[in-house]
Amino acid sequence: MFFELGSKFYQFSSAKNHYIISYMKRSFSKENMEEKQVKRKYLKKAAAAALACALAAVSMTACGSDKGGNGSKEQASGELTMAWWGNQVRNERTQQVLDKYKEEEGTTVKGQFFQWDDYWSKMATSAAGKKMPDIIQMDMSYLQQYVDKNQLLDLTPYIEDGTLDMSNLSEDAVNMGKVGDKIYGVAAGSSASCMFYNKTLLDELGITIKDNMTLDEFIEISKQVYEKTGYRANLIHYGMYMEVYARANDIQVVDKLGGKSADDYVDYFKISEDGVKEGWHISPSQAADTASVEEDPMVYGSNPDNMTWCTINGSAMLTAYQTAAPEGTDIAITTIPSTDPKKSNYVKPSMYYCVSADSKNAEEAVKVLNYFTNSSEAYKILLAERGIPVSTKIAEEIMPLISQEDQENAAFITEVITPNSSALPPLAPEGTSEAQDLLRKLEEKVKYGEYTSQQAAEEYFNSANEIYAEHQ
Repeated sequence: MFFELGSKFYQFSSAKNHYIISYMKRSFSKENMEEKQVKRKYLKKAAAAALACALAAVSMTACGSDKGGNGSKEQASGELTMAWWGNQVRNERTQQVLDKYKEEEGTTVKGQFFQWDDYWSKMATSAAGKKMPDIIQMDMSYLQQYVDKNQLLDLTPYIEDGTLDMSNLSEDAVNMGKVGDKIYGVAAGSSASCMFYNKTLLDELGITIKDNMTLDEFIEISKQVYEKTGYRANLIHYGMYMEVYARANDIQVVDKLGGKSADDYVDYFKISEDGVKEGWHISPSQAADTASVEEDPMVYGSNPDNMTWCTINGSAMLTAYQTAAPEGTDIAITTIPSTDPKKSNYVKPSMYYCVSADSKNAEEAVKVLNYFTNSSEAYKILLAERGIPVSTKIAEEIMPLISQEDQENAAFITEVITPNSSALPPLAPEGTSEAQDLLRKLEEKVKYGEYTSQQAAEEYFNSANEIYAEHQ
């Protein structure tokens, strides 16, 4: 199908589960042409516009406290701090933007970066001592509880007076950071939970991965890959699959675990129990080494005994995985296997930028948020590492500049996830991080054979609900 945008013509087609938007007068570099054989080419403005439409279709039903933060709207100078979790690509690009900001605005922003688990431990300790960094990278699973504890600055006044310009964001994109009737975060980009896999390996085996794969189909493929190569699957990772499972079974967490009894969770733990016994799922010792993309067994290791053929994470991480992969290995993206893919899939903010309620330089910190949201110069560096920008203006500007992997992510969100997805879940209630820690411990016990899936389900259902009850 051909269509016109301005004076240029584009073609949209799909083949072999790859989504192609070809600009007829523009091509990738010679290097990309040689390496990828024009595997997927995408649109500049049209892709950005399509993504804006996808965001407009997403509605966030965030409910919570209306309590405001304590940050003062004062003009302050001096040094700021910014903290984030991430991989080496994110670390380098973010620091370059902070250096650029100092060059343009004269304000020094010291960067602090951590791995996921270490980050939240550090934030919890800092928040308790009212010493959080001025600017904080925030996740959807923690936003509600930080707002409830009055630890984040209400950004609404800064939006209203123009300090934080949200004019190039759709209403739904703005509302992604809304809790109650106030805005506490600015979405850094759009993303979706996904499965990455070693396409090179599967191509050699003659195995094709289709989008919206069922759990049974995934298990069958995992068994084939293991039998033929020794590579295992990694599906149960950092508790992320529990959300996929819960959405598919209509047992999402609201203020406590969904479901009527522990029986609703037996099948979840049975994936690990059966997978480890049968050999096709990652071992507990391998799972312990997945703190960073660079150490993920899908891209790090020397032989099939300590490597996997797939992993799950946020779709914005595709570039990081491809960068970390061994030379000659092509990493591809698809939906996470589910008993009901449509219920499990959704488009979400990849992460937020927030300001600490206790920042002594609140207005200056908000200006940094504005820079990370609206600066063309910043996004020439950041590109789409944190997801496709929610600013339609910035998304259009960077589309010709971003890597093939980031363009694949854009197409994945707009053409795979959005048409077959459901609404955003409610923001996670306080106690969720403790419940997730419990889940991980139980997953390990099941994989080591210390618990049956039934025993793990019973302890999870009872203990997790006790945790949530303590925070009511």
